[in-house]
Amino acid sequence: MTGNDTTRGIWLMVVTTFVFAMQDGISRHLAETYNTYMVVMIRYWFFAAFVIATARLQAGSIRAAARTEQPWLQMFRAALLAAEVLVMVQGFVYLGLVESHAVFACYPLLIAVLSGPVLGEYVGWRRALAIVVGFVGVLIILQPSGGVFSPYAAIPLLAAFMFALYGLLNRYVARRDSAATTFFWTGVVGAAVTTALGIWRWEPMSGADWGWMGLLCLTASFAHWTLIKAYEAAEASAVQPFAYLQLPFASALGIFVFGETLRLNVALGAAIIVGAGLFTLWRARRQG
Repeated sequence: MTGNDTTRGIWLMVVTTFVFAMQDGISRHLAETYNTYMVVMIRYWFFAAFVIATARLQAGSIRAAARTEQPWLQMFRAALLAAEVLVMVQGFVYLGLVESHAVFACYPLLIAVLSGPVLGEYVGWRRALAIVVGFVGVLIILQPSGGVFSPYAAIPLLAAFMFALYGLLNRYVARRDSAATTFFWTGVVGAAVTTALGIWRWEPMSGADWGWMGLLCLTASFAHWTLIKAYEAAEASAVQPFAYLQLPFASALGIFVFGETLRLNVALGAAIIVGAGLFTLWRARRQG
């Protein structure tokens, strides 16, 4: 049941971004010790169980939730998200939380770029200019000619592209499928893909790290629940800008827990990207 409680929706999105940032920290900790495939696989097992339980409540039965006229597109979209999670967690290991999230913040700009060829949406000159400015921010972060460019910086950039395409495909399948159906395919196919990749890379895990893994799984379900409730409470255009809070939350975690540093070019580039992204969201809301 949807409503229009914008304040409640915003606070739910704030909670969601904070929990997602904490998840990223736990994922980085585990992926530094164990292989990424196994970590993401176990996380998806729990997520799939949550999705199946949610589907039964929302759609009435698993069969009803799974019913779709576009199964191949649903499978591709879900597999794409699973691959994006694998890529992004690897970015945390090689690049850290601060710089990974600073680069990844460009995904709304990529959505705007791809919305024309994928969805046939019109992108005006103001949004096009904001996209260009945002990618200048990405170049400031990456410093390709500054002598400190790391090839690992391409990892979160690839993840941002994959997540942007995933977001557009969500909007595409929503034209014919319900949210419950899309959510169901996301969890089930994602679990199948990560299991196919990760089951062969199983490693014994310490008791303490199983505790962290359990916390990761529980917070993942909680964050998805708060995200659903945020979009139920308020319009997406009102709460979406607050998704950018994941960047400062994750950066603070990286600095104070993992001992990362915030370089000036990263802070400046991230500020430009977020500013450009917020502008594109504002323009999209006005045109909508």
